[in-house]
Amino acid sequence: MSLLWSKPGVKVDAAIQDFLAGDDVILDREFMLYDIEASMVQANSLQRVGILTEEEVSAIHGELDQLAKDFQSGAFVLDATYEDMHSAIEDRLIERLGDVGRKIHTGRSRNDQVLVATRLWLRDQLHTLLEINKEIASVALDRAQAEAMQPIAGFTHLQRAMVSSLGMWWGAWAEGFIDNAVRARDTLNWINANPLGSASGYGVNIALDRHAATAELGFGRTQLIATYAQLSRGKFEIGALDALGAAVLDLRRLSWDLSLYASHEYGYVSLPAQYTTGSSLMPNKRNPDVIELMRATYAAIAAARVEIEQTVSLPSGYHRDLQFTKGAIVHGFHRGMGALKLLPDLLRNLEWNSDRMIGTLDDGLYATDVAVEFSAQGMPFRDAYKKAADPSLWSGRDPHESVAQRTSAGGAGNLQLEVLRERLSAL
Repeated sequence: MSLLWSKPGVKVDAAIQDFLAGDDVILDREFMLYDIEASMVQANSLQRVGILTEEEVSAIHGELDQLAKDFQSGAFVLDATYEDMHSAIEDRLIERLGDVGRKIHTGRSRNDQVLVATRLWLRDQLHTLLEINKEIASVALDRAQAEAMQPIAGFTHLQRAMVSSLGMWWGAWAEGFIDNAVRARDTLNWINANPLGSASGYGVNIALDRHAATAELGFGRTQLIATYAQLSRGKFEIGALDALGAAVLDLRRLSWDLSLYASHEYGYVSLPAQYTTGSSLMPNKRNPDVIELMRATYAAIAAARVEIEQTVSLPSGYHRDLQFTKGAIVHGFHRGMGALKLLPDLLRNLEWNSDRMIGTLDDGLYATDVAVEFSAQGMPFRDAYKKAADPSLWSGRDPHESVAQRTSAGGAGNLQLEVLRERLSAL
């Protein structure tokens, strides 16, 4: 194993080194291309201060570009030969370029290397999250428009409560995922800050043009004070997980609805066959395994958040504890994004059983309509509430009329979906 920090006369214990390295090499496969990108920008920064020549920078860029291609093709494997991606990149440059490769680490630390690679990775993850949230919201809006007036029972406490509509059900998820998209966008802007050049957290005695590096890497701003770059480690990851978690929380509740609605006892909806699996024992069963795993996904986000939150219970400056934040953020995003990416097609292909939905609308679901009607005629609501408790007043009502008469803004008869479309299109 290549160790950047090894010193003459200091023996490296294999068991201790295995503990120190942990899963870093495996996890670094997520970040390798981003570390290569940042290394190219670091070379440019060193040229601007006269440490590298134009020819040396060109040679470094060429080798880094080839390393990226080799990594993507599998010709280069990031494995236990290396301590981490940083040592792998530096070893490659030294192997190919000798002393020129040895210059690349001037003015930087593995601390700002991992920070910038993680920040670039998170930026891409949040951009993808933003787009997925928008797609989910768009699907929900389209179905809300198409099925706006289809009656369905609205539930409180898992008991049938009032007549509702599919338009309201779909519209609620549309608005929720629009909000999730806003949060992903705002979090993306917040974490879009460049830590490269902060080194180990105390700056360096070279006049690196950090703002130029910020522009080259496409960051919105420079994370200015070098010490804060280290302090933000964990903080930004938690913020990104919170943005992901907001969407996955909605996914959990949506999955719960579908778990209930797809059951024989409800019979409201049929899931696409590819989103179900068979039983290993019972030939008659098709199980809603996908939505059950979607429902369980938030646990991984919560676990990742807690792991990072507990790890960063630290004083200022870098501490090796922070290595453990990497696995948490990778595992949390892999699980959460994997579930969310399956959702748009599931929602597109749900099939509703309208007869079953209307058939479960008993007369009691109109009691609130009756009370409000009395109130609209001038009766005090508490008197109307008591009078509307008479079951004889509930019968003979049409669920479609109940839906159409719910005209308060956002109610079944006045969904104002065009307002949600405007919000979505503005993202």
